[in-house]
Amino acid sequence: MKQVLEFPVEDALQMIRLALHEDVRTGDITSIWTIPQDQKQKARLIAKESGVIAGLPIIDLVFQELKETSLQVKMLLKDGDWVEKGTIIAELEGKTQSLLTAERCILNFIQQLSGVATSTRACVKALEKGRTQVLDTRKTIPGFRTLQKYAVRAGGGKNHRMGLFDMVLIKDNHITASGGVLEALAVVKKQNIHGVKIEVEVESLDDLRLLLHQGVDVIMLDNMDTATMTEAVKIVQESKDQVKLEASGNMSLERLKELATIGLDYISVGALTHSVKALDISMRL
Repeated sequence: MKQVLEFPVEDALQMIRLALHEDVRTGDITSIWTIPQDQKQKARLIAKESGVIAGLPIIDLVFQELKETSLQVKMLLKDGDWVEKGTIIAELEGKTQSLLTAERCILNFIQQLSGVATSTRACVKALEKGRTQVLDTRKTIPGFRTLQKYAVRAGGGKNHRMGLFDMVLIKDNHITASGGVLEALAVVKKQNIHGVKIEVEVESLDDLRLLLHQGVDVIMLDNMDTATMTEAVKIVQESKDQVKLEASGNMSLERLKELATIGLDYISVGALTHSVKALDISMRL
């Protein structure tokens, strides 16, 4: 079943305000000086390369912030749609000055988010032969996290925790500081009165075995080779524990294809958000 996309409007508005402040400030002097205030034009957003579209609600929100109420927007696609090079994504009609003032802000958002969605779709496709789902990480552009994670969903991926506040993830540094993996888990379970999801990172099969039947929701297999992860899946299956397994660490598309059928539940890919290539989109009057 296709997941429902809920666009993070309030977070988007905060970022749009910052973007317009850094770009427009006291006014778009080039457009103001060269174009009559009452002139109107039609414009099109055009995909200059193929990919997955994400972030289209940004268009209306940008014009809302510019107090441009007369603009008409016709969406020809929706977030999550695949677009071929040369396809018209949306048609806009309104004051020429407003169209040109908003152009870069709109494109910067949609290009970046469409890049995330496109990269995610490639990872989903690489895993299509198995049941493994692709997850994002916290390796996001500061301020853009909810938007980038929305774009991951638009591309068919799943979100990991949003931040440090909504899920426990005990990693190597927590384990070192706590004196061991079971010691760290014990203090977490004691304080976890609201039943927050618990994930623990392991670097060896011995640590994996220690965590079986300990009430852990997810075990992260960090930077393990394929043979070791295959053995980890076998160990969990034989244990009858319902814990989920997540793989992490330097995941390329080829590696995803290799891991797709070994039985992992999730693979997290930081590159979805920290190293994404923007999708090339232009606006033409």
